[in-house]
Amino acid sequence: MQQVQPIRELSGEDAATIAPALVNAGQPAVLRSVVSDWPAVRRARTSAGALVEYLRSLDSGALVDAVMTPPERKGRIFYNEGMDGFNFLRNRLTLSAVAEQVLRYSLLARSPAVAAQSAAVQDCIPGFLQDHALPLLGPEILPRIWLGNALTTPTHLDEWCNIACVVAGRRRFTLFPPEQVANLYVGPLDFAPTGAPVSLVDLDAPDFVRYPRFRQALASAQVAELLPGDAIYIPPLWWHNVQSLETFNMLVNYWWHADGSVQGQRASGFDCLLHAILGLRDLPLEARAAWAALFAHYVFGPGEPVAAHIPAARHGMLGALDAQQRAALRAELARRLDPPR
Repeated sequence: MQQVQPIRELSGEDAATIAPALVNAGQPAVLRSVVSDWPAVRRARTSAGALVEYLRSLDSGALVDAVMTPPERKGRIFYNEGMDGFNFLRNRLTLSAVAEQVLRYSLLARSPAVAAQSAAVQDCIPGFLQDHALPLLGPEILPRIWLGNALTTPTHLDEWCNIACVVAGRRRFTLFPPEQVANLYVGPLDFAPTGAPVSLVDLDAPDFVRYPRFRQALASAQVAELLPGDAIYIPPLWWHNVQSLETFNMLVNYWWHADGSVQGQRASGFDCLLHAILGLRDLPLEARAAWAALFAHYVFGPGEPVAAHIPAARHGMLGALDAQQRAALRAELARRLDPPR
Protein backbone atom coordinates (compact mmCIF):
# COMPACT_ATOMS: atom_id res chain seq x y z
CA MET A 1 0.00 0.00 0.00
CA GLN A 2 1.25 3.47 -0.86
CA GLN A 3 2.41 5.80 1.90
CA VAL A 4 -0.43 7.47 3.80
CA GLN A 5 -0.35 10.40 6.17
CA PRO A 6 -0.45 9.89 9.95
CA ILE A 7 -3.48 10.86 12.01
CA ARG A 8 -2.80 13.92 14.17
CA GLU A 9 -1.95 13.13 17.79
CA LEU A 10 -2.86 14.71 21.11
CA SER A 11 -1.39 13.92 24.50
CA GLY A 12 -3.52 12.26 27.16
CA GLU A 13 -3.41 15.43 29.28
CA ASP A 14 -4.89 17.50 26.46
CA ALA A 15 -7.37 14.85 25.42
CA ALA A 16 -9.15 14.77 28.77
CA THR A 17 -10.63 18.26 28.23
CA ILE A 18 -11.33 18.53 24.53
CA ALA A 19 -14.30 16.34 23.60
CA PRO A 20 -16.39 19.27 22.24
CA ALA A 21 -13.40 20.59 20.29
CA LEU A 22 -12.87 17.18 18.71
CA VAL A 23 -16.46 17.10 17.45
CA ASN A 24 -16.36 20.68 16.17
CA ALA A 25 -13.09 20.12 14.31
CA GLY A 26 -14.57 17.23 12.32
CA GLN A 27 -11.16 15.59 12.01
CA PRO A 28 -9.82 12.34 13.49
CA ALA A 29 -7.29 12.42 16.32
CA VAL A 30 -5.17 9.92 18.23
CA LEU A 31 -5.28 10.40 22.01
CA ARG A 32 -2.10 8.88 23.43
CA SER A 33 -2.19 7.30 26.89
CA VAL A 34 -5.65 8.67 27.70
CA VAL A 35 -6.75 5.41 29.41
CA SER A 36 -3.33 4.09 30.40
CA ASP A 37 -4.38 3.98 34.07
CA TRP A 38 -7.38 1.73 33.50
CA PRO A 39 -7.12 -1.44 35.63
CA ALA A 40 -7.80 -3.60 32.58
CA VAL A 41 -4.96 -1.94 30.67
CA ARG A 42 -2.58 -2.57 33.55
CA ARG A 43 -3.56 -6.23 33.64
CA ALA A 44 -3.16 -6.55 29.88
CA ARG A 45 0.37 -5.21 30.17
CA THR A 46 1.07 -7.99 32.67
CA SER A 47 -0.26 -10.73 30.38
CA ALA A 48 -3.28 -11.72 28.31
CA GLY A 49 -3.98 -14.39 30.91
CA ALA A 50 -4.19 -11.78 33.66
CA LEU A 51 -6.71 -9.82 31.64
CA VAL A 52 -8.79 -12.92 30.93
CA GLU A 53 -8.89 -13.74 34.64
CA TYR A 54 -10.02 -10.19 35.39
CA LEU A 55 -12.79 -10.38 32.78
CA ARG A 56 -13.92 -13.72 34.19
CA SER A 57 -14.31 -12.12 37.62
CA LEU A 58 -16.60 -9.45 36.13
CA ASP A 59 -18.61 -11.66 33.77
CA SER A 60 -22.38 -11.46 34.38
CA GLY A 61 -23.08 -14.58 32.34
CA ALA A 62 -24.89 -12.61 29.62
CA LEU A 63 -24.34 -13.90 26.10
CA VAL A 64 -22.61 -11.73 23.50
CA ASP A 65 -22.37 -11.90 19.71
CA ALA A 66 -19.27 -13.75 18.51
CA VAL A 67 -17.88 -14.56 15.08
CA MET A 68 -15.34 -17.08 13.78
CA THR A 69 -13.57 -17.15 10.40
CA PRO A 70 -11.58 -20.14 9.09
CA PRO A 71 -7.76 -19.86 9.11
CA GLU A 72 -7.52 -19.46 5.33
CA ARG A 73 -9.43 -16.15 5.55
CA LYS A 74 -6.54 -14.69 7.57
CA GLY A 75 -8.92 -12.91 9.90
CA ARG A 76 -10.60 -10.72 7.31
CA ILE A 77 -14.32 -10.39 8.05
CA PHE A 78 -16.00 -10.23 4.65
CA TYR A 79 -18.42 -11.80 2.20
CA ASN A 80 -18.13 -15.38 0.95
CA GLU A 81 -16.95 -16.05 -2.59
CA GLY A 82 -20.44 -15.85 -4.09
CA MET A 83 -21.32 -12.72 -2.10
CA ASP A 84 -24.58 -14.39 -1.09
CA GLY A 85 -23.40 -14.80 2.50
CA PHE A 86 -20.47 -14.06 4.77
CA ASN A 87 -17.17 -15.82 5.46
CA PHE A 88 -17.75 -16.34 9.18
CA LEU A 89 -19.95 -18.27 11.58
CA ARG A 90 -21.97 -16.58 14.32
CA ASN A 91 -22.33 -17.77 17.88
CA ARG A 92 -23.56 -16.58 21.28
CA LEU A 93 -21.18 -17.05 24.20
CA THR A 94 -20.24 -15.30 27.43
CA LEU A 95 -17.50 -12.73 27.05
CA SER A 96 -15.09 -14.68 29.24
CA ALA A 97 -15.71 -17.82 27.15
CA VAL A 98 -14.69 -15.89 24.03
CA ALA A 99 -11.63 -14.50 25.84
CA GLU A 100 -10.58 -17.98 26.96
CA GLN A 101 -10.99 -19.27 23.41
CA VAL A 102 -8.84 -16.44 22.03
CA LEU A 103 -6.22 -17.18 24.67
CA ARG A 104 -6.12 -20.87 23.66
CA TYR A 105 -5.82 -19.99 19.98
CA SER A 106 -2.91 -17.66 20.74
CA LEU A 107 -0.78 -20.77 21.29
CA LEU A 108 -1.40 -22.04 17.75
CA ALA A 109 0.64 -21.08 14.70
CA ARG A 110 -2.48 -21.20 12.50
CA SER A 111 -5.91 -20.76 14.02
CA PRO A 112 -9.39 -19.50 13.22
CA ALA A 113 -10.06 -15.85 13.92
CA VAL A 114 -12.49 -15.36 16.79
CA ALA A 115 -14.04 -12.21 18.20
CA ALA A 116 -16.78 -10.84 20.42
CA GLN A 117 -18.09 -7.73 18.69
CA SER A 118 -19.92 -4.67 19.98
CA ALA A 119 -20.95 -6.25 23.28
CA ALA A 120 -22.64 -3.83 25.69
CA VAL A 121 -20.38 -3.53 28.72
CA GLN A 122 -23.27 -2.85 31.11
CA ASP A 123 -24.76 -6.22 30.14
CA CYS A 124 -21.78 -8.59 29.99
CA ILE A 125 -19.27 -7.10 32.48
CA PRO A 126 -21.20 -4.37 34.35
CA GLY A 127 -18.57 -4.08 37.08
CA PHE A 128 -16.13 -2.77 34.44
CA LEU A 129 -17.94 0.58 34.36
CA GLN A 130 -17.05 1.63 37.90
CA ASP A 131 -13.27 1.63 37.46
CA HIS A 132 -13.00 2.50 33.76
CA ALA A 133 -14.40 5.99 33.27
CA LEU A 134 -13.43 7.95 30.17
CA PRO A 135 -12.73 11.56 31.23
CA LEU A 136 -13.76 12.96 27.84
CA LEU A 137 -17.38 11.81 28.06
CA GLY A 138 -20.21 11.78 30.56
CA PRO A 139 -21.33 8.56 32.26
CA GLU A 140 -24.52 8.46 30.21
CA ILE A 141 -22.50 7.44 27.11
CA LEU A 142 -21.99 3.74 27.69
CA PRO A 143 -19.16 1.67 26.19
CA ARG A 144 -19.08 -1.47 24.06
CA ILE A 145 -16.37 -4.11 23.99
CA TRP A 146 -14.55 -5.78 21.08
CA LEU A 147 -12.29 -8.73 21.91
CA GLY A 148 -10.54 -11.21 19.65
CA ASN A 149 -7.35 -12.35 17.99
CA ALA A 150 -5.89 -11.06 14.71
CA LEU A 151 -8.91 -9.84 12.74
CA THR A 152 -9.53 -7.16 10.15
CA THR A 153 -12.80 -5.28 10.04
CA PRO A 154 -13.16 -4.00 6.45
CA THR A 155 -13.41 -0.32 5.66
CA HIS A 156 -16.83 0.83 6.88
CA LEU A 157 -18.52 3.85 8.43
CA ASP A 158 -20.68 4.71 11.44
CA GLU A 159 -23.06 7.62 11.71
CA TRP A 160 -21.98 8.56 15.24
CA CYS A 161 -18.98 10.12 16.90
CA ASN A 162 -16.67 7.33 18.05
CA ILE A 163 -13.89 7.12 20.62
CA ALA A 164 -12.18 3.73 20.61
CA CYS A 165 -9.77 2.82 23.44
CA VAL A 166 -7.22 0.02 23.11
CA VAL A 167 -7.04 -2.15 26.23
CA ALA A 168 -4.87 -5.02 24.94
CA GLY A 169 -2.86 -5.70 21.79
CA ARG A 170 -2.22 -3.31 18.94
CA ARG A 171 -4.68 -1.92 16.40
CA ARG A 172 -4.04 -0.16 13.13
CA PHE A 173 -6.69 2.31 12.00
CA THR A 174 -6.80 3.51 8.40
CA LEU A 175 -9.29 6.32 7.85
CA PHE A 176 -10.78 7.92 4.75
CA PRO A 177 -12.80 11.16 4.76
CA PRO A 178 -16.52 10.95 3.85
CA GLU A 179 -16.05 12.52 0.42
CA GLN A 180 -14.01 9.48 -0.69
CA VAL A 181 -17.13 7.31 -0.81
CA ALA A 182 -17.11 7.11 -4.62
CA ASN A 183 -13.50 5.88 -4.61
CA LEU A 184 -14.00 3.14 -2.01
CA TYR A 185 -16.27 0.87 -4.06
CA VAL A 186 -18.78 0.35 -1.29
CA GLY A 187 -20.82 -2.86 -1.29
CA PRO A 188 -24.57 -3.24 -0.73
CA LEU A 189 -26.16 -0.86 1.75
CA ASP A 190 -28.62 -3.52 2.90
CA PHE A 191 -26.35 -6.59 3.07
CA ALA A 192 -23.03 -6.14 4.82
CA PRO A 193 -20.87 -8.36 7.05
CA THR A 194 -20.47 -5.67 9.72
CA GLY A 195 -24.02 -4.30 9.66
CA ALA A 196 -22.69 -1.05 8.19
CA PRO A 197 -21.82 -0.87 4.46
CA VAL A 198 -18.23 -1.84 3.67
CA SER A 199 -15.68 -1.21 0.95
CA LEU A 200 -15.11 -4.19 -1.33
CA VAL A 201 -11.41 -3.35 -1.67
CA ASP A 202 -8.93 -5.42 0.33
CA LEU A 203 -6.74 -2.77 1.94
CA ASP A 204 -3.80 -5.18 2.28
CA ALA A 205 -3.95 -6.28 -1.37
CA PRO A 206 -5.94 -3.75 -3.40
CA ASP A 207 -6.86 -4.77 -6.94
CA PHE A 208 -6.27 -1.53 -8.83
CA VAL A 209 -7.39 -3.07 -12.11
CA ARG A 210 -10.82 -3.81 -10.71
CA TYR A 211 -10.91 -0.77 -8.40
CA PRO A 212 -8.79 1.92 -10.10
CA ARG A 213 -10.23 4.91 -8.20
CA PHE A 214 -9.06 3.40 -4.93
CA ARG A 215 -5.67 5.03 -5.59
CA GLN A 216 -7.41 8.39 -5.11
CA ALA A 217 -8.88 7.21 -1.83
CA LEU A 218 -5.43 6.16 -0.62
CA ALA A 219 -4.10 9.61 -1.40
CA SER A 220 -6.52 10.96 1.25
CA ALA A 221 -6.06 8.16 3.78
CA GLN A 222 -4.78 8.67 7.33
CA VAL A 223 -3.32 5.92 9.47
CA ALA A 224 -2.32 5.32 13.08
CA GLU A 225 -1.23 2.36 15.18
CA LEU A 226 -2.51 2.31 18.75
CA LEU A 227 -1.04 0.60 21.80
CA PRO A 228 -2.73 -0.28 25.12
CA GLY A 229 -3.89 2.93 26.82
CA ASP A 230 -4.23 4.85 23.54
CA ALA A 231 -7.49 5.96 22.00
CA ILE A 232 -8.70 7.38 18.70
CA TYR A 233 -11.51 9.78 17.84
CA ILE A 234 -13.31 8.97 14.57
CA PRO A 235 -15.80 11.61 13.36
CA PRO A 236 -19.21 10.55 12.03
CA LEU A 237 -19.21 9.07 8.52
CA TRP A 238 -15.43 8.76 8.29
CA TRP A 239 -14.63 5.41 6.69
CA HIS A 240 -12.30 3.28 8.82
CA ASN A 241 -10.48 -0.01 8.42
CA VAL A 242 -9.47 -1.65 11.71
CA GLN A 243 -6.75 -4.29 11.94
CA SER A 244 -6.10 -6.14 15.21
CA LEU A 245 -2.42 -7.02 15.07
CA GLU A 246 -1.75 -9.32 18.03
CA THR A 247 -2.93 -12.80 19.02
CA PHE A 248 -5.00 -11.21 21.82
CA ASN A 249 -6.69 -7.82 21.38
CA MET A 250 -9.33 -5.91 23.29
CA LEU A 251 -10.91 -2.54 22.57
CA VAL A 252 -13.64 -0.50 24.26
CA ASN A 253 -15.51 2.11 22.24
CA TYR A 254 -18.09 4.84 22.84
CA TRP A 255 -20.65 6.08 20.31
CA TRP A 256 -22.69 9.28 20.63
CA HIS A 257 -24.38 11.81 18.39
CA ALA A 258 -22.50 14.93 17.33
CA ASP A 259 -24.93 17.14 19.27
CA GLY A 260 -23.88 15.36 22.48
CA SER A 261 -26.95 13.14 22.81
CA VAL A 262 -26.74 9.43 23.57
CA GLN A 263 -26.70 6.97 20.69
CA GLY A 264 -30.26 6.21 19.64
CA GLN A 265 -31.81 9.42 21.00
CA ARG A 266 -31.95 10.99 17.54
CA ALA A 267 -33.49 9.79 14.30
CA SER A 268 -31.00 7.88 12.18
CA GLY A 269 -29.32 9.78 9.38
CA PHE A 270 -28.82 6.47 7.58
CA ASP A 271 -32.59 5.93 7.67
CA CYS A 272 -32.96 9.34 6.04
CA LEU A 273 -30.60 8.20 3.28
CA LEU A 274 -32.68 5.07 2.68
CA HIS A 275 -35.84 7.16 2.55
CA ALA A 276 -34.22 9.50 0.01
CA ILE A 277 -33.20 6.52 -2.13
CA LEU A 278 -36.80 5.30 -2.02
CA GLY A 279 -38.33 8.65 -2.83
CA LEU A 280 -35.83 10.55 -4.98
CA ARG A 281 -33.12 8.49 -6.62
CA ASP A 282 -35.12 7.32 -9.65
CA LEU A 283 -36.38 10.81 -10.53
CA PRO A 284 -35.03 12.58 -13.64
CA LEU A 285 -31.78 14.51 -13.20
CA GLU A 286 -33.48 17.91 -13.24
CA ALA A 287 -35.94 16.87 -10.53
CA ARG A 288 -33.13 15.49 -8.35
CA ALA A 289 -31.20 18.74 -8.77
CA ALA A 290 -34.27 20.66 -7.60
CA TRP A 291 -34.57 18.45 -4.53
CA ALA A 292 -30.84 18.88 -3.88
CA ALA A 293 -31.40 22.66 -3.72
CA LEU A 294 -34.24 22.16 -1.23
CA PHE A 295 -32.12 19.86 0.95
CA ALA A 296 -29.20 22.29 0.77
CA HIS A 297 -31.41 25.07 2.07
CA TYR A 298 -33.39 23.28 4.78
CA VAL A 299 -30.95 20.59 5.93
CA PHE A 300 -27.37 21.20 4.83
CA GLY A 301 -27.19 24.99 4.87
CA PRO A 302 -24.65 27.02 6.88
CA GLY A 303 -26.80 27.07 10.00
CA GLU A 304 -28.46 30.46 9.51
CA PRO A 305 -32.11 30.53 10.62
CA VAL A 306 -34.26 29.46 7.69
CA ALA A 307 -37.44 30.60 9.43
CA ALA A 308 -36.38 34.08 10.59
CA HIS A 309 -39.00 35.66 8.31
CA ILE A 310 -41.81 33.54 9.82
CA PRO A 311 -43.55 34.47 13.11
CA ALA A 312 -42.01 32.39 15.90
CA ALA A 313 -45.36 30.78 16.76
CA ARG A 314 -45.49 29.34 13.23
CA HIS A 315 -41.94 27.96 12.92
CA GLY A 316 -43.25 24.42 13.31
CA MET A 317 -40.73 21.83 12.15
CA LEU A 318 -38.39 24.63 11.04
CA GLY A 319 -37.80 25.62 14.64
CA ALA A 320 -36.14 23.84 17.55
CA LEU A 321 -38.13 20.65 18.03
CA ASP A 322 -39.03 19.50 21.51
CA ALA A 323 -39.58 15.85 22.43
CA GLN A 324 -43.33 16.02 21.75
CA GLN A 325 -42.84 17.56 18.30
CA ARG A 326 -40.20 14.97 17.41
CA ALA A 327 -42.52 12.15 18.43
CA ALA A 328 -45.36 13.64 16.36
CA LEU A 329 -43.09 14.00 13.34
CA ARG A 330 -41.92 10.39 13.65
CA ALA A 331 -45.53 9.22 13.83
CA GLU A 332 -46.42 11.22 10.74
CA LEU A 333 -43.44 9.81 8.83
CA ALA A 334 -44.42 6.27 9.85
CA ARG A 335 -47.95 6.91 8.61
CA ARG A 336 -46.70 8.22 5.27
CA LEU A 337 -44.29 5.33 4.80
CA ASP A 338 -47.03 2.79 5.44
CA PRO A 339 -50.22 4.34 4.02
CA PRO A 340 -53.53 2.48 4.40
CA ARG A 341 -54.35 0.26 1.44
